[in-house]
Amino acid sequence: MEQINLINTNILSISLEELLKQLKFGVLVTPNVDHIMQLQKNREFYLAYQSANWIICDSKILQLASSFLRQPFKEVIPGSCLLPAYYNYHRHDEDVKIFLLGARPGVASRAMDNINRKVGRKMVVGAYSPSLDFDNDSEENEAIVEQINASGATVLVVGLGAPKQETWIMNHKKQLKTVNLFMALGATIDFEAGSRKRAPMMFRKLCLEWLYRLIQEPTRLWKRYLVDDLPFFWYLILQKLGLYKNPFETRQPSLLNYYPKPNLLPKSRQRVIEIEI
Repeated sequence: MEQINLINTNILSISLEELLKQLKFGVLVTPNVDHIMQLQKNREFYLAYQSANWIICDSKILQLASSFLRQPFKEVIPGSCLLPAYYNYHRHDEDVKIFLLGARPGVASRAMDNINRKVGRKMVVGAYSPSLDFDNDSEENEAIVEQINASGATVLVVGLGAPKQETWIMNHKKQLKTVNLFMALGATIDFEAGSRKRAPMMFRKLCLEWLYRLIQEPTRLWKRYLVDDLPFFWYLILQKLGLYKNPFETRQPSLLNYYPKPNLLPKSRQRVIEIEI
């Protein structure tokens, strides 16, 4: 599968049809502009992305950016489109059992009922809406892991927002014994529950879905879209010019770095450090 490097993220160029045929195992994440910006400064988030198996384009703006680099993505696949396509594709596959983790209290359960009604069977076998700071609560995390394992789910959809959803998957996936596929899908659970609406098609076609969301939630999103995400375009230009440098790129350390600098240590502490090579 073709990968396109966008700033410091390798994103798959794949169609929805191709993805559905191959998506059976691993961790899937859906980058947008905000994700790319967080991947410049959040090491744990960056490591979560590096460990993902499926990194697919979630944003029209990223698609335009890839065209600017003369490597356009085949298709934009938002999480809100991927999940309904996925459960309809597997509606008759009894081995596909989904657990929903995320959204506000009651929302995940409502999304579960809606999906099961659409597919005509109990495909979603469990749902849980965690507390606000649950990721710092070891007891709640243990209870979530136990609940997912007890459900027998083979697919886990996590909608907690980035970077929390990606890092939670990275930190807990080994504890989830029956889950084969992990999908970090942001607000998709809210869309399935009907508690939030996607932007009208006109906004999507004009790459203005971010503006629609900003109008809906100005207090929460104004800083993200109008301040934090703007440097994306500067990084894009740097990449075009071959000047971008990945802040988390590993470099082979110089052998000299293994020795203390004599002028910074008292004579009593100056010694040669033995290195096994």
